[in-house]
Amino acid sequence: MDSFLQQLVNGLALGSIYGLIALGYTMVYGVLRFINFAHADILMLGAFSAYFLAPSVGKLLPLPGVAGLLLVMLFAAAICAGIGILVETLAYRPLRTRPRLTVLITAIGVSLLIEFTCQHRAVFGAATRPFPELIQQRNLDIFGLTVSNNDLVVVVVTAVLLAGMWYVVHRTKVGTAMRAVSFNQQAAALMGINISRVISFTFGLGSALAAVAGILYALKAPGIEPLMGIHPGLRAFIAAVLGGIGNLPGAAFGGMILGLLETFAGGIPGLSNYRDAFAFAILILILLFKPAGLLGKSTVEKV
Repeated sequence: MDSFLQQLVNGLALGSIYGLIALGYTMVYGVLRFINFAHADILMLGAFSAYFLAPSVGKLLPLPGVAGLLLVMLFAAAICAGIGILVETLAYRPLRTRPRLTVLITAIGVSLLIEFTCQHRAVFGAATRPFPELIQQRNLDIFGLTVSNNDLVVVVVTAVLLAGMWYVVHRTKVGTAMRAVSFNQQAAALMGINISRVISFTFGLGSALAAVAGILYALKAPGIEPLMGIHPGLRAFIAAVLGGIGNLPGAAFGGMILGLLETFAGGIPGLSNYRDAFAFAILILILLFKPAGLLGKSTVEKV
């Protein structure tokens, strides 16, 4: 039982990271109905932003420390929000009236552009860099379970951001505008909603979430490098589809389920090498039997 509970804690921490990344995927899909595959690379840029910001922040607030960590997250989120808005303005906005396949291919192209540009030695280089210690690593004994304070930070930050996103979407004017644009862009424009501004805000908010997720992921990773976003990005995409892409609680729920399944599979002898297979098998099963996801609703689309 102790081993089961320990794996449960580890799985919830991993699933929280997947869920936080999936929130960005699902927000963009909810408004524009396409998958922003460059989202995973924004995660990487968030981690590198924290890497370069940490020395400067350390002069203002003590690092490692909670206050310093929050300030680094705030600055990195602001930087990546700007990058997300820039990507949307330059790459996606001119294609807004084009077929979705065109935008999807462009998203893959933007992802590759960011990855290979950042691998150039004049930018970040391809070598793995050790991530700075933003919070002191401690193992806490809670009811006989060994829980890392990093895992607690991941779960708490994810829960707070999920609640914040729900409030923004359902209790603010800009959230109402986002839901209106998601439902019908033409009708929203006729009601006086600035479509471009709402879409840019959505990209900025999703990119800020990716930056925070990148920092939390880097805290648990052995190091950071320009391709670090591929693995968690694919997992988060699967989590978004599993929970119901376009559904905010569904993204977090799908991330938790995927994190738990991966963790328990990794703890079973003989199955630890098949964690990737489990993740993609789940994606195939969901697409076959419940394409709308576990918390999503099936809709009829006119063509």
